[in-house]
Amino acid sequence: METLQKNTQKEIGQYVADDFRTAAIFSKYKIDFCCNGNRTVVEACNKKGIDSNAVMDEINHVLNSNTGETIDYKSWPIDLLAEYIEKKHHRYVEEKIPVLRQFLDKLCRVHGERHPELFKINELFTASAGELASHMKKEELILFPFIKQLVKAKLENGAVQSPQFGTVENPIAMMKHEHDNEGERFREIAMLTDNYNPPADACNTYKVTFSMLEEFEKDLHLHIHLENNILFPKSIKLEQQFS
Repeated sequence: METLQKNTQKEIGQYVADDFRTAAIFSKYKIDFCCNGNRTVVEACNKKGIDSNAVMDEINHVLNSNTGETIDYKSWPIDLLAEYIEKKHHRYVEEKIPVLRQFLDKLCRVHGERHPELFKINELFTASAGELASHMKKEELILFPFIKQLVKAKLENGAVQSPQFGTVENPIAMMKHEHDNEGERFREIAMLTDNYNPPADACNTYKVTFSMLEEFEKDLHLHIHLENNILFPKSIKLEQQFS
């Protein structure tokens, strides 16, 4: 019981940062670990009317298990993590968006009359596509290069030129706000798709599209988690060493 009490003071985002296998548990209970990872398990469970003891039991079971491969992202240098996010998650988004937009347009044409919710899903995803494209460019052209400058200066005992945005906390606050917007948009998409369960009359394209949307959301959750819970806090701490 003492371990449980101690663990319940730990924030959700920290659990996932320490061991990403716990993300599956939070996803199972529809607990947001990426945008709203700054809550304790008890706080999140109370809000949803879930038994926090049962959730903690599952978390402890995963943490005490040696099965399954997990990547220790927290141990990575933050310039490597920024590079990884750009090369893996940004490229994933860029590759999947045109395919999903094409499929959603087709579903609206073919099935929209019987399933009008498809038009709202398409509208939400199209908005997300535009916002993510702009969001990722700001990271690639402004935020990530500055993070890499911080790492280089630390390694070389050099100085850091003050950026136009003042402090790294300013673009990070903007990125986190935009993450919140995407999290909310995909919560609405998940609701409209019945958690990505296609209707009984769904064709193969329908099924594939919903499966791709679910995969896209899962990738986005990991993407946001790596930034909100690991990259951003570490970047702020590193910058403070130069002040």
